[in-house]
Amino acid sequence: MSIKSRLDRLTGEAFPQKETPDANKSELISDLRKRIDAVVERRPAMDTRAKNRRSFNEILPDCEEILTPCGSVLVVPGWLHSGALHGRKRIGELFDLDTRHAAILAGHSAFSRFHFRDALFLDTETTGLSGGTGTLAFLVGLGWYEEGSFVTRQLFARDFSEEPALLACLTDLAKAKRFLVTFNGRAFDMNLLAARFILNRMQDPFAAMPHLDLLHPSRRLIGHRLENSRLVTIEEKILGHTREGDIPGYEIPQRYFDWLRRKRPELIADVIEHNRLDVISMAALLLHLCEIMQHGAEAEGVCHSDLLAAGRLYLERHETDRALDLLEGLVDSDDALCRDEARKQLSVIWKRKNRWAEAKSLWDRMIADDPGDNFALIEMAKWYEHKEKDYGQAGRMVERALRNNISKEDRDELLFRLERIERRASQAQTKRNNYKSEIA
Repeated sequence: MSIKSRLDRLTGEAFPQKETPDANKSELISDLRKRIDAVVERRPAMDTRAKNRRSFNEILPDCEEILTPCGSVLVVPGWLHSGALHGRKRIGELFDLDTRHAAILAGHSAFSRFHFRDALFLDTETTGLSGGTGTLAFLVGLGWYEEGSFVTRQLFARDFSEEPALLACLTDLAKAKRFLVTFNGRAFDMNLLAARFILNRMQDPFAAMPHLDLLHPSRRLIGHRLENSRLVTIEEKILGHTREGDIPGYEIPQRYFDWLRRKRPELIADVIEHNRLDVISMAALLLHLCEIMQHGAEAEGVCHSDLLAAGRLYLERHETDRALDLLEGLVDSDDALCRDEARKQLSVIWKRKNRWAEAKSLWDRMIADDPGDNFALIEMAKWYEHKEKDYGQAGRMVERALRNNISKEDRDELLFRLERIERRASQAQTKRNNYKSEIA
């Protein structure tokens, strides 16, 4: 495309072609220069529009540009005092809890050696939700405790070229921390950051750092009363905080691309606020989960189904004594499902500890409340058969269980058990008869 054609497209003007083939070239050149000057004269108006754009400091007054060995990156600081509320939770209260309960949540004993001041909360906003080497973490939100107060730092790459500086700043801030806290970070954030460190030929500071991902403990303890396990859902339904005007996560990548084209800070301000709330919500969520584990029924906002889930988690982590404390508090629960399941789990523990009187007492109560409780009927049958040697009572318990609506597999198992009990009853009767004959 000729220069003249490009000017036609740029200015929207269509100057007629010279009809004579030997038109004066100097006249044509002069004509082109006039049109170029006209285009240049229009630029001050464009510059005026650019000057009217708001700067980052107008929208986020505390933001600052941090210089690293790899260049500069924008950092947005934040701070919440120890008594600050996020929904129903006072953020600073986590600072005084025992990290042994975080170790139970994580299934990693190393956490019991730490304090919550050693934790680094991390959340990213990226150019894509599917990951991959072409995805950039353009915003990394961090949070940590300082003397009970909660500090946030958000690192923003204003362009793809600032990624090395963002990663360098992130590395520097991570040095002072000993363990990592994320929400769904194990599956997404940390894998993405690891890839970005590799691509930039930088060492990953999180590679050997113990990691507590809150998604799975949340599903275990409170997921049963949520329609989904998204952080914003937990924040609203469990923590009691509702976001106003929050940007949906799926819109965030496009917002960044819009920012790259237009450089308007208001396009990215909502994303920064969304990220900040995510970091704060992680601290509030960890507080709530640890309160369930540490305080049980005295924890604020807890329900009996949460305590049951916590008891199961303690059993899975081989913390039997703590599991007993939680389950014993549920044997008289108004929630029938929790009450029955707690009695069931507790009776199994007593049985394994050879505390048969406690176990039998629970089975008796379960049958009294529900005569068709097959679990209790079968356990009582085992008790009478193996401990009391009362084969008549054992057989009657099995017969009661057979009258219930059960699967074919369970019925076959019960019939096999009944046959064995009857055989043992017959053998016992034969022995008694023989003994009487010998005496006579």
